[in-house]
Amino acid sequence: MKAGAAKPCARGCARQATPERLFLTRVLTAAVLLAAFLSALFWLERGWFAVVVALVVAIAGSEWAKLVKADWFVGAAYAVGCAGICYSLTQNAELAPWICALAGLFWIAAAPYLLARGIKPAPVGAGMAVGMLVLVPAGLALVVLPAAQALMILGLMWVSDTAAYLTGRALGRHKLAPSISPGKTWEGVAGGAAGCVIYAIIWASFDADLRSRVQGLIWLPYLAGTLLLCALGVVGDLLESGLKRHAGAKDSGRLLPGHGGVLDRIDSATAALPVGLLLVQAMGTT
Repeated sequence: MKAGAAKPCARGCARQATPERLFLTRVLTAAVLLAAFLSALFWLERGWFAVVVALVVAIAGSEWAKLVKADWFVGAAYAVGCAGICYSLTQNAELAPWICALAGLFWIAAAPYLLARGIKPAPVGAGMAVGMLVLVPAGLALVVLPAAQALMILGLMWVSDTAAYLTGRALGRHKLAPSISPGKTWEGVAGGAAGCVIYAIIWASFDADLRSRVQGLIWLPYLAGTLLLCALGVVGDLLESGLKRHAGAKDSGRLLPGHGGVLDRIDSATAALPVGLLLVQAMGTT
């Protein structure tokens, strides 16, 4: 091929890779995902919503299996297994607090320890066991939570991620975990936490049921719980980033244009949802 023949393609590829096009792709994908999610959350009967969540867990399980280097057949079986367990548990909602408590212990104690020591090679079976503990309780919590509370927790993660990104871009100087996720900074975390507190105050002001429960000194544990969920979202994000770095992958998959894989979109939520369910139940709002 002549050297000049490659120039049009090179220019075309450059146009496709511009930040503006990438941003537009991300926005359009996010808009479609949000519309689909809200429709399923508020309009589907709980049984059908559990099926949708199980399918998402299956896709995420398949991506997790690839990141821990499982072969195709094992990964497919693992994805089906995660989805089946998740769906079965949604039919026994009384087990949800216990399973979410187990997941909460993992996210509060075990996951920070794993991050502190660094993500190291482990047997495929161990990696898959961790993945099941990450994915199944989150899916279970999403189905068991009332729609408004589920949206409140997920919205908290979205606000945290956005505020952390914007603050980190503008003010970020001190790296949070350079060996795991070089782009994250302590300033970004602080911005995300501030965004979460503002979001939680606004939500409590407009939600009549929550407003009736969050009064006086109750604001202190309410905002403390908000900051806990914010911190757990960061842990969930870092754990998936560490797993991808260990696997030598930029994204968990290619299913979502501009975003990567399903795991790339739900990493924060997998940590926040189980503990969020426990906090919501503790407040008696379910």
